[in-house]
Amino acid sequence: MRKMVRMSRNTPLAPVRVGMVGAGQLARMTHQAAIDLGIQFEVLADNEDDPAVRAGAPAVIGSPDSIDDLRRFAARTDVVTFDHEGIPREVVEALEEENCRLLPGAPALRMVQDKLLARRVLSDAGYPVPAFVGLDLNPEDQAHSMAERWGWPLVLKARSGGYDGRGVAIVGPGEVRSVLNRSTTTDWMAEEHIDIASELAVVGVRGISGHWVSYPVVETFQVDGICRELVMPARVPAAVASEAMAMTKGIADGINAVGVIAVEFFLTGTGVLVVNELALRPHNSGHATIEACTTSQFENHLRAVLGLPLGAPELVSPAAAMVNVLGPADGSDPRSRLRDALSVRGANVHLYDKTAVPGRKLGHVTALGPDQESALGIARRCADLLHGVTSHGEFGTG
Repeated sequence: MRKMVRMSRNTPLAPVRVGMVGAGQLARMTHQAAIDLGIQFEVLADNEDDPAVRAGAPAVIGSPDSIDDLRRFAARTDVVTFDHEGIPREVVEALEEENCRLLPGAPALRMVQDKLLARRVLSDAGYPVPAFVGLDLNPEDQAHSMAERWGWPLVLKARSGGYDGRGVAIVGPGEVRSVLNRSTTTDWMAEEHIDIASELAVVGVRGISGHWVSYPVVETFQVDGICRELVMPARVPAAVASEAMAMTKGIADGINAVGVIAVEFFLTGTGVLVVNELALRPHNSGHATIEACTTSQFENHLRAVLGLPLGAPELVSPAAAMVNVLGPADGSDPRSRLRDALSVRGANVHLYDKTAVPGRKLGHVTALGPDQESALGIARRCADLLHGVTSHGEFGTG
């Protein structure tokens, strides 16, 4: 096991190695940030076709479920971080007992690996969350009992493993059994359905010493549980934005997070902020920071886990927007239409070199502008060309 290098003003960066478990698009973009800083960066990849490996990141092929693979990977690095939460809790805890340097650590990771635990911790700390209950011995009966108190529809959530709409179902009284029966997980929770006026997210970064920076609040637009587009800053009152940023910092401090933390919020029709989800890694709602902010979320994540000073998070233009590029329904590859998309002035295209599958995240487009609507218009035009459509669908309000 390599000894952790303590960073100081006179410590050269060359010997420092960061390892990231996972080699998807988040690792790919983190690798790009590491190149600019001269940081040696490696990934633990499932296979050589993972996006970060295809982009040139040095890789160890192995499984995040295997303590032997992770131990072998950690021995090559000074600090290990993550591009997903799918690492067994017992593996992370065992490696920490062996003095492996993992950031964020096991206690913080548990918060994003178990949604019911996160709800309990946040609720006990006084943060506003939807009414919730764990479903255990008789989940169908429990769900119906909760709906009698909260009303229909009801939100069913898998306690772990869900993302981009997976593991979440909004159900009526006749749908509970079918959702539970067709799932491979037995660990569910139920939540009250919230009347949502808009969805917001805050991406912040917390250093080892507790130093904190926060990016402007973003306003996201979801379709089937997947973020389709966002604008930055969110079009909400300043008091709402300040409250969201303060809550994000409070949560990060409370769980001793290190690196990027993203907190998703619901804003109700009465102006109340409700915490929805947490992530402890670079996040889709922060992708626009590559062009839109002085320091991207990916660079700041690296700075944080290495104990380096955090970079400025401010916008470099009045507004920015991002549109995700998803696999078209016809199975075509957006890369085949790249020439047309690059004709849109002011658009920044990021494609992840992934096999085109309908609905799969294949890339994103960002744009800057004098206001949110202008930036969103540019990003939409470019993304539409990549998607092969001639008119924009009904997403967002711009």
